[in-house]
Amino acid sequence: MRIVSGKFGGIRLNPVKSDKTRPTTDKVKESLFNITGPYFDSGFFLDLFAGSGAVGIEAVSRGMEKAVLVDRQFQAIKAIKENISKVHAEDQFEVIKGSAEKVMVSLSKKGEQFNMVYLDPPYKQQKLIETLVALSDFNLLIDGAVVICETDNHTELPDVLDGFKVMKQKNYGLTNLKLYTYQMEKK
Repeated sequence: MRIVSGKFGGIRLNPVKSDKTRPTTDKVKESLFNITGPYFDSGFFLDLFAGSGAVGIEAVSRGMEKAVLVDRQFQAIKAIKENISKVHAEDQFEVIKGSAEKVMVSLSKKGEQFNMVYLDPPYKQQKLIETLVALSDFNLLIDGAVVICETDNHTELPDVLDGFKVMKQKNYGLTNLKLYTYQMEKK
């Protein structure tokens, strides 16, 4: 597992030492960033099920200003911190141990908003629709934000959901990516 491109490109990352985490392959990661725009001019990235932190670190490597990396497992948090130390950019990351639901409430109370969100929960515990709705309800997304959902190839997500519209979807064998753009309701 490595950082594919950008200022940290080529750096090898540590996986999570646990069978409860499934890493996103370099192929899927590279494709996801090619779809969303290979490089960014700042912005804020949120990964609510960060695992090793590889996707968020890749986002910062490609130009995101900051990434908030969330996971509830001790082993994942340990791997994230080790991987961030490899890129020597600790000030561009916030690591939070906790459940996605509780962390979204906390981030909302702090007034944080994100340009891009990556959702790759454990396949057997996916509550993606509820998480998408919560991101909107808690006002965690800027207008035009991109939300990427990684699922197994048996999970069906709607093409349209209050404020969310499919931008693109791709299949990679056992893995599906569905990318939404978020449009705030005009008041």
